[in-house]
Amino acid sequence: MGTDHDPVLTLTPDEARQTAELTLRLAERYAGDDDPELLLDLPRLASGLPVRTQRFLRTFATEEPTGFGVVSGHLFDQERIGPTPEDWHERPRPNREFPEEILVLLYAGLLGEPFGWTTQQDGRLVHDVFPVRKHEHDQLGLGSKELLTWHTEDAFHPYRGDYLVLASLRNPDRVATTVGEYVPHALSPADLEVLFEERFHIAPDESHLPKNNSRASDGDTGQFAALEEFLRERRPVSVLFGPRQEPYLRLDPYFMADPEDDPEARQALERLIAVIDGGLREVALEQGDCLVINNHRVVHGRVPFTARFDGTDRWLKRINVTHDLRKSRTMRASSSTRLIG
Repeated sequence: MGTDHDPVLTLTPDEARQTAELTLRLAERYAGDDDPELLLDLPRLASGLPVRTQRFLRTFATEEPTGFGVVSGHLFDQERIGPTPEDWHERPRPNREFPEEILVLLYAGLLGEPFGWTTQQDGRLVHDVFPVRKHEHDQLGLGSKELLTWHTEDAFHPYRGDYLVLASLRNPDRVATTVGEYVPHALSPADLEVLFEERFHIAPDESHLPKNNSRASDGDTGQFAALEEFLRERRPVSVLFGPRQEPYLRLDPYFMADPEDDPEARQALERLIAVIDGGLREVALEQGDCLVINNHRVVHGRVPFTARFDGTDRWLKRINVTHDLRKSRTMRASSSTRLIG
């Protein structure tokens, strides 16, 4: 990856005001994050963002100069947003932080097309990421006390996103997101050959499970049928793909079965994990930061922290982005829906 692209864009005060005013105006015009007209209008609406922001994100998407980038300096009105919620279930949509949801959608529109999963947060497009007491020890974005092991987002799925956008509404304890990438020439040609072969298995992470979606508890389990099919078939996949010199990643060690009957694959995977562990970085998002992640170039996770559950905890908004909605058409109910499952 190139090194001549600054991974951080800091908005000027005028650019920050321009961005905030745009999202506030749009929040009055549209009905919610899944408003069909909003999703249709995203490319046109994104032209109202500062030119530097547009160029930064378009360069990130088309030239892949870095695996992650940060747009900082956004004005997120803490009084309007209100306290960090206790849970995402049954929150009215849109809510007071709808302008911030519009922001991540606009950024998604510059990177590609936003989409969601029927099996995550009840099919919402923009997800909440904050600590929930009952998930303190879970491998979820809603967890806190346990290390969220680094991973490719939705690594198990062939239609996983190309990008993630995370907007930090608040993060007073500077809880760090971890990011890691493959280091060119760190592995032998023999290991690379093995890792490019379909010899590995990745299970769905816990955020997709019925127990973490309220619809399943209400008896509506139809959307989990495709997920169960993945679990039954256990299709082998490669963990590296794309260009051999700068390979793309497909990894989720916590949810990967150890290939005990394939020692060559197990050893190559262990060496790849060690390479990524050795270069893992921490990015502590400040209030008003937006992190964009290339889901093929870098893995990401989160350090453990102690949540207070008093309305002041870390709160992010998250959106998945794809370059190509068409590839997932067989797993979407209609051509117009953005939900896979």
